Amino acid sequence: MVRLKNYAFRSTISSIMEFSLKKLILVSNDDGINSEGIKALARALKRVGDVFVAAPDREQSAVSHSLTLHRPLRVEQLAPAAYAVDGTPTDCINIAVNGILKKRPDLVVSGINKGGNMGDDVTYSGTVSAAIEGTLFGIPSFAVSLVSRENFDFTIAARFAARLARFILKNGLPKDTLLNVNVPEGNDIQGYRITKQGKRIYGDAVIEKVDPRGKKYYWIGGDMLRWEGGKDTDFEAIANNFISITPVHLDMTNHAALKELHKWKL
Repeated sequence: MVRLKNYAFRSTISSIMEFSLKKLILVSNDDGINSEGIKALARALKRVGDVFVAAPDREQSAVSHSLTLHRPLRVEQLAPAAYAVDGTPTDCINIAVNGILKKRPDLVVSGINKGGNMGDDVTYSGTVSAAIEGTLFGIPSFAVSLVSRENFDFTIAARFAARLARFILKNGLPKDTLLNVNVPEGNDIQGYRITKQGKRIYGDAVIEKVDPRGKKYYWIGGDMLRWEGGKDTDFEAIANNFISITPVHLDMTNHAALKELHKWKL
């Protein structure tokens, strides 16, 4: 009888330890909380840890790292661990970490974005900015995007995100560094490469039109003509069917230019 009690006690302690060791993963995006990409990501990450979703209540693409300061933000609980925020991806991370969650997340994962976030896209992307905000809080973070325009099968991207999440939770990331992950479409993926940020070269970026009342209006956009940066860039990896993993540093100082600028006599 004593033996049974001891066994029950050890089982209880084991369960408590397992629960306490479970990692908390905060998930967000910029396509909105109802996007298939974030749903696929959350499902995959549930095999890694406890998943909490805080995402915009509507699409917030290309809002960059904007933070809402001039109006109150509304939050709606859609499920026990899923909240919709009427703000930007940056707002979502901020509210989740500082307002909703009782425990600090062990990892922030943003995505899966419908479309790539390569090269200069990191300066515009709300998806990447959610990972930037997580990094600013000192939480290991990464963003993941599917490089496709019409075939949005998130299966492989979600599976790789879970694999990467396990690795980061175990090994961490360099200080002030997030990862920007881009996954090519299709099933013929050759592996992954550690890459540097390339550069897009666009055609006409602003299109001028006239409405029926004779007033001008503008569309901002343009087709990519080519990309630059050579080997080892995110663009080159995707073109060769490799997953691209680009480390992005929060310190945007051009350290190579400091020596030159110190010579200036203004």
